[in-house]
Amino acid sequence: MEESLGGLLSVQSFVLAFLAAFILGVSKAGVKGIAVLIVTLMALAFGGKASTGMLMPLLLVGDVFAISYYNRHTQWPYLKKFLPWMMLGVVFGVFIGKDLPEKSFQLGMGVTILATLGMLIWWEQKKEKKVPTHWAFGSFMGIMAGITTMVGNLAGAFSNIYFLAMKLPKNHFIGTAAWLFFFINLFKLPFHIFVWKTISMESLQIFLYLLPGLVLGLFCGVGLVKKITDVFFRRMILVLTALGAVILFFK
Repeated sequence: MEESLGGLLSVQSFVLAFLAAFILGVSKAGVKGIAVLIVTLMALAFGGKASTGMLMPLLLVGDVFAISYYNRHTQWPYLKKFLPWMMLGVVFGVFIGKDLPEKSFQLGMGVTILATLGMLIWWEQKKEKKVPTHWAFGSFMGIMAGITTMVGNLAGAFSNIYFLAMKLPKNHFIGTAAWLFFFINLFKLPFHIFVWKTISMESLQIFLYLLPGLVLGLFCGVGLVKKITDVFFRRMILVLTALGAVILFFK
């Protein structure tokens, strides 16, 4: 394969990663539920574990935009309940991800996402909806979100289910999730640098090439979110999350 960008990556890898950066921008602008597509493209470009570190600088730039744009909608009480459990899950994920076979994780993740998706659809169909108040609900979702965000940047399925179960309107959902992932990605950064060693000067150089794709996605995503209603938004999350789970089986 012909090399490009100073020999850092092939043309094919650059196209896949640039598309992933664009979709990440759309996601950070508020179109949730498409993280698995981003993870899949990055893994195809760089490999599984390496791609988790490649994504980190892009995620943090996207997070800064998201918290700046949606800060006024943040619901801090929900964030404070969820964040500590998610941080604990990240620590678990650091140790799990060191030796876990990549294919086994992908299949397990696909099954888990589809199972939780089924639970959410059941929740949506219930005539009498009661928001879970037991601490075990938030703690389980938080720990699972932490593990999956560290191992594969795939926390969206669990955080989406938690915030949707809390019945947060679209903008509150986006604003709260924006701060959540900004804090979590900062927390993950030292583990990627010092434990997994997936962030290097080379990966930061590639990040600079991918940054325009992220910026373009952010601008496109802002316009798209304004045209999406709350009802459509919730249904879209269900469909995109299911699609992402299916992609994991064939990745």
